[in-house]
Amino acid sequence: MRWLLVLIATALLSQTALNVIRPVTTYKLIALGSGPVTVGAATAAFALLPLVTAISMGRLSSRMRQIRYLMLGGVVLLALGGAGIALSPNALLVAAASAVLGMGHLMFTIGGQSSIARFLPDSELDKGFGWFTAAYSAGQFLGPLAAGLILGTGTAADSPERIASISLSLWIGAGCSLLAAPLLLANFQPSTTKNTASAASARPKTSAWAILRVRGMTSHMLAALTLLSMLDILTAFLPLVAEQHNVTPVAVGVLLAIRGCASVVSRLVIPQLSAHFSRPALLTTSLYLAAATIAIAPFFIDSLWISGAAMLVGGFFLGLGQPLTMTMISTSVEPADRGAALALRLMGNRLGQVGLPIIASTVAAGMGPAGAIWFCCALLGISGIEKSLRR
Repeated sequence: MRWLLVLIATALLSQTALNVIRPVTTYKLIALGSGPVTVGAATAAFALLPLVTAISMGRLSSRMRQIRYLMLGGVVLLALGGAGIALSPNALLVAAASAVLGMGHLMFTIGGQSSIARFLPDSELDKGFGWFTAAYSAGQFLGPLAAGLILGTGTAADSPERIASISLSLWIGAGCSLLAAPLLLANFQPSTTKNTASAASARPKTSAWAILRVRGMTSHMLAALTLLSMLDILTAFLPLVAEQHNVTPVAVGVLLAIRGCASVVSRLVIPQLSAHFSRPALLTTSLYLAAATIAIAPFFIDSLWISGAAMLVGGFFLGLGQPLTMTMISTSVEPADRGAALALRLMGNRLGQVGLPIIASTVAAGMGPAGAIWFCCALLGISGIEKSLRR
């Protein structure tokens, strides 16, 4: 299982890098004089390239014998995206660099998920996806916390000190991503026991439409889309809510770190929870309770204790959903189609990450930045209702 430990280590490094860069991107846009609509557009740009390349990347991962090269390319693009945002003099170039960042995230994520689906037996998929996504959550804990500490306690959005701290944070994020490259250069992946790579090349391609027609597939993808979009909206719009109430970047970093830490815990205990409760029941519960608790945080952004408690509970249930959808989607198709199915899931996620931030920013223009978060909480509730009606 050494390969799984290496995979988790590289996931931790890449996601720490990503989650240093993404919250700081909002502060960079604020320093450039941008409002909620521009922040929403830049957040959507992160998912633009992945939206059109996810399926082809998934099929590529199914054919590749060394998936680590896909992940290696991903960490390099993450570093280039972070450096590009640091050097960007305007919002348009920030959005373009965010698109590169998103492509790097897609490549690493597809490579990691496909590795687990290929090399682990079905009985251990919950554990594998749980540990992998726990590393993502750990990065979502460490990244915002580090970014908040670097940005400090000042509230002047365009002060020279803030601008210098923003650039430093972005360069640190880019460097952190490159730390994963040496681990990926070594040949750590085992020979596949499921023979999926040869099977994928020997059989006709299963169309995306055929995968979508599998029973429950669109429902699982809707849940995955809303869960991931909630993370994006929180990362992009919580700093705007905080700026509106003169809450410091350190406090924002702590709140996002609490959310990430709670998700780490929930993802590590998924095997135990799955032994006592069905996956559909766990997923439905996570959608409802995440929506109800996270909606509280913007109301009490001035009170770190109340908003922190809301993020703690909400983060726990947000953390359950993503690995559960990965397992449910993976086990719904043939082993040789798992790379394509997981990529289709990611394409659906990216569709949400393009469309929902734009819609959320429109809501925020009328209701304030908190409206974007409440909008996404409503979508989580709708996905939960849809799951309940299917049962």
